[in-house]
Amino acid sequence: MSILITNIAELMTQDAEHRVLRDAAVVIEGERISWLGPAADAPAADERVDAGGRALLPGWVDSHTHLIFAGDRTAEFEARMAGQSYSAGGIAVTTGATRSTSDFDLTRLAMGRVAEAVSQGTTYLETKTGYGLDLENEARSARIASTVADEVTYLGAHLVPAGMDAEEYTELVCGPMLTAVRPYVRWADVFCEQGAFNEDQSRRVLLACKAAGLGLRVHGNQLGEGPGVRLAVEVGAASVDHVNYLSAADVDALAASWSGWDAAGGSGTRGTVATCLPACDLSTRQPLAPGRELLDAGVQLALASNCNPGTSYTSSMAFCVTTAVLQMRLSVHEAVRAATYGGALALGRESGNDVDGERAVGSIAVGHRADLHLLNAPSATHLAYRPGIPLTHAVWRAGVAQPIR
Repeated sequence: MSILITNIAELMTQDAEHRVLRDAAVVIEGERISWLGPAADAPAADERVDAGGRALLPGWVDSHTHLIFAGDRTAEFEARMAGQSYSAGGIAVTTGATRSTSDFDLTRLAMGRVAEAVSQGTTYLETKTGYGLDLENEARSARIASTVADEVTYLGAHLVPAGMDAEEYTELVCGPMLTAVRPYVRWADVFCEQGAFNEDQSRRVLLACKAAGLGLRVHGNQLGEGPGVRLAVEVGAASVDHVNYLSAADVDALAASWSGWDAAGGSGTRGTVATCLPACDLSTRQPLAPGRELLDAGVQLALASNCNPGTSYTSSMAFCVTTAVLQMRLSVHEAVRAATYGGALALGRESGNDVDGERAVGSIAVGHRADLHLLNAPSATHLAYRPGIPLTHAVWRAGVAQPIR
């Protein structure tokens, strides 16, 4: 079954050539993109979709979410809006609610959040454990996450549970808990922050998970300057997320990690992606991550929603893109790239085609997965030009049209 999408006013490929095509068309064959180019040259297909002069983007790639949870933290949000500062301790509230919720209900809640994200143009997403915080519940969260998300990250090192010794808990995270979650996860993460895990504990967690064959990510430098960025680069983490408070040395370390990467061609030795979470920054009233400075230094950037119940209860990647343009000084093209190709790069899914059998996401190119987001606007500029207006017109995920709420 082939589908021709034609009469596309603006096709933003986010491929290695950063192409923006006008009056374009795309052909989907099964779950892959089989052709793209000028609409006048488009081949025949089994089905024809008239884009009506709208803009087509890659689907959003949300590389940082926390979707496996139950409960509500509205009171915490209200207190923070009234002036109370954010600390990591609120995670414990969600842990209690999550532990007491059945598998069926946790799965139902997570599936609803994924559907909400997809209906807004997200076609590939990661989610984490981290609200179980004991062996049984972390394994359960990993298992449930593996049924609803494209990528699963082990975040047993989210917070030390109340009443438990930090060193003993770190050993649990590095040992039996890691063994229990391993069948369900591809990545591991640690909250390296004051009030969570210190540098030594974080390093032990990351090295144990790396030895177990997991890719690495780090929550770092959210609440102040600290070791998170430096540690992420040291252990070869795929991304370090939050990055609100960066020293000049932190920026230099991230930039140096990409010195062997051909940014134009998208090839070479990968470094550590800096993932900015602007919706979280607004909710916690932290300074926005310095995305402009990071890009100018040569760091590869991602944008993600950080959808979670405490500090960023949104799955709207469009909101993150809008904020990056209006308040972080990214161009529209840079912000869209960070929310598509950048997220794929942070998840190691920026490359792959028919030859290797693992199709790339986050960009529109022949052989890549057909993850497409059609806007109800003639150009992607409208994402920032019309902030807050729902602009998703249609979504294809692996070549399949998705319901729009």
